[in-house]
Amino acid sequence: MKKYILLLCSCFIGFSACEKDDFCIQNPVTPNLVLRFYDKKDTSKKKKVTRFSIIAQGKDSLFVNKEADSINIPLNSLATQTVYTLKMNATDNLAINNKIATLTINYKPEQAYVSRSCGYKVIFNDVNLKHTGWIDNISTSEITTIDNQTKAHVQVYY
Repeated sequence: MKKYILLLCSCFIGFSACEKDDFCIQNPVTPNLVLRFYDKKDTSKKKKVTRFSIIAQGKDSLFVNKEADSINIPLNSLATQTVYTLKMNATDNLAINNKIATLTINYKPEQAYVSRSCGYKVIFNDVNLKHTGWIDNISTSEITTIDNQTKAHVQVYY
């Protein structure tokens, strides 16, 4: 009987010494810039971009030949500017028919503590956007803060 009590006490001490598991339920912690595409003639109608590719300057492609009406693109948290080349081809897969646009995003990154399990996230302040190419217009050229990705930050009209 003494052995059982000793075993029970040992188990109790062992389990009480365990540390609670922390799980980060925020995924992703650092938000992406959310772009949603709309028809330039009917600005309330979403419009899919066909044969769409997006390439970060000096990096690999994020999307290649996708069809989408919205995208989430990461911003470089170690820099104050990210430049993307957006390529679409609405007619065929020939390179000669590609339409190219450039989206330049300037911002001030700021680290914010989330929790012990999640660590830090980056919030992007004073975001400024410039565009060229097939993009006719964007809904805003300035965003105060990007701290989540629950809704589109920028509407792109083409």
